Amino acid sequence: MQRHEWEHVQEALARVRSEAPEARPRVGIVLGTGLGGLVEEIRIETTIPYTEIPYFPRPTVEGHAGRFLLGTLGGVPVAAMEGRYHLYEGYNAAQVAFPIRVIAALGAELLIVSNASGGMNPTYDKGDLVVIDDHINLMGANPLIGPNDDRLGPRYPDMSRPYDPALIKLAMEEALKLGIAVKRGVYVGVVGPNLETRAEYRFLRLIGADVVGMSTIPEVLTAIHAGLRVLGFSIVTDLCLPDALEPVEIADILATANRAEGKLRRLVLAILARLDQPAPRN
Repeated sequence: MQRHEWEHVQEALARVRSEAPEARPRVGIVLGTGLGGLVEEIRIETTIPYTEIPYFPRPTVEGHAGRFLLGTLGGVPVAAMEGRYHLYEGYNAAQVAFPIRVIAALGAELLIVSNASGGMNPTYDKGDLVVIDDHINLMGANPLIGPNDDRLGPRYPDMSRPYDPALIKLAMEEALKLGIAVKRGVYVGVVGPNLETRAEYRFLRLIGADVVGMSTIPEVLTAIHAGLRVLGFSIVTDLCLPDALEPVEIADILATANRAEGKLRRLVLAILARLDQPAPRN
């Protein structure tokens, strides 16, 4: 089946440009579950509901507002997704990640993604902030499947370092300055929407994952394909230790994410303030 993603991106881009002809975001931001508080720090210049942008699906998940925001954050021009899509909503991976194509087409250089996750590393606790070092894709889906359009990116994008090492180091340095305790770990993506069984948590931990969630990977794959640098964060909202597993309610997950959101807000602002400074040495 022939893909027409380039043409779809141009249609969506034209709609955004009709509202914000001068917008040139430098950074794209995906605000995940319970992390919408960062919106309060954005000096919003343009708001477009997802339902008004061609080929943007309609979000169906609690806590995801469904607005495309253009403005500045800490003086840096940004495009922010207030709410995201998930495979378990019935969308395919390319649909889930389509807004990243538009962010790249607007001229962004890097993408900051955030999510809520279950913590499988026994040294993690509820509310911990994790800088994503790498990921494992167990979603059984990839937004790059199908004919490749070289105008969007290369056929075989390299994934040896999907999360930019210099940005990771910058995040760790700024967290230390702010007195924010952060972890560094591997995120594994699964489809959901159910949480995992005890046996599944054992398996995911065995293959090297520290946190598990139901998002992020399609967006990151698309960002790398489009040539964006990526920085990712997870907030540990529940503990997934097989031998001490307890039932989890979505209300508890949202409450934990909301309590921890302030740390991520301060850290992202500190990182943006240092974007134009020399990159830290590896």
